[in-house]
Amino acid sequence: MKIARSLTELASFTQPSVVTIGNFDGVHCGHRMVIAAVRERAHQLGAASVAVTFDPHPAHVLRTDSRLPLITPLAAKLDLLAATGLDLTLVLGFTNELRHWTARHFATTVLHDTLHAAEVHEGETFRFGYDAEAGIDSLTTLGAELGFAVRAYEPRALRGSAISSSRIRKLIADGNMPEARALLGRPFSIHSTPASGRGYGTRYAVPTINLAPYADLLPAHGVYITTLRVGTGDNARLFHGVTNIGNRPTFGADSFAVETHLLDFEPIDLFEDTPLEMAFLLRLREERRFDSPELLRAQIMRDVAGAQRYFRLCDALHVRL
Repeated sequence: MKIARSLTELASFTQPSVVTIGNFDGVHCGHRMVIAAVRERAHQLGAASVAVTFDPHPAHVLRTDSRLPLITPLAAKLDLLAATGLDLTLVLGFTNELRHWTARHFATTVLHDTLHAAEVHEGETFRFGYDAEAGIDSLTTLGAELGFAVRAYEPRALRGSAISSSRIRKLIADGNMPEARALLGRPFSIHSTPASGRGYGTRYAVPTINLAPYADLLPAHGVYITTLRVGTGDNARLFHGVTNIGNRPTFGADSFAVETHLLDFEPIDLFEDTPLEMAFLLRLREERRFDSPELLRAQIMRDVAGAQRYFRLCDALHVRL
C-alpha cells in the first residue's frame, strides 16, 4: 500500500479511484466491510482503492481539554489498513486550516481534483466539512455535480448494537476483551518497547518485562491473559503471559506499570528499542492490594495457573490467538 501524507505528493496521480474517508480508529469489522467493498468495486472499475484518514485524530484538535485515547495510533492503523489490500492511504494533516474547509471545498479539492474519485463509499452517519456541516445527502449532491457516485452503508451490528470505535473504546476501558475482540475481529493489542532504565543487555534472562509508558488506550486496571510478540519479522518471538496493569498497591506508593510475567520464557535478545506487541485476551481479575508480598505471590501463582489452563484449552480447540 502506498502512503501519501499530503495532496502535493499525489500531483502525478491520474488514475480514477474508489474512496472511503474516516478516522478508522481500530480498523474494526465495520471499517473492513466497507474497505472490502471499496476494493471489489475498484477492481471492477479498473480504479485504485483509496482510504483517506487524518493525523492527528480530529478529536485531538477539536477537544483540547482532554485527549481521546486511540485504539490504534497512526502507525498501527496504517499497518492494519495495508493488511486490507488497499492501494493507497492518504493521511491528511488535521490542521486548523483543514478543519475550516467547507464540505464543497473538501469534495472538490480532495475527491475530485486529487483522487479523481469515481465512487465514494461511506457509512450513513458520515459527516464532513466545517463543524460537520454536511452528511451523506450533501455528499451525494456534490458527487452528482463533480462526477462521482456515493454508496452509503447502514452501520454493521453485533448482538443488536452498532459496531463503532467509541463502543470498542468503552469495552476495552472496561476490561471486556472478548467482546472488544469480536468487534475488532482480532485481539486488542498495543505496540511499545521495554521500559527504559532496567539494564537490558544483549541477553535478557528474567521472565518479567515492563512496557515503556504508553499514551493511548489501555484496558482497565487488572490482571490479564496476554501474548507478547518480541521483535519483528522472521526473528520475532511470541510468548504467553500474565500481565498486570495498574499501580501495584501492595508495595506502598503507587507506581503505575504494565508488567508481564512470561509463562514460556526463554532468554532473548532485548534492547530498549526492541519492538513489543502485547495482545490482551482475557481479564482474570481486578487489581487489588494484598496484605503481604507472600499473599501477592500466591495470587500470582493462581493467575499463572489460570492462564496456563486458558492456553491449553485454546490449543485443544485450535483457537487462533
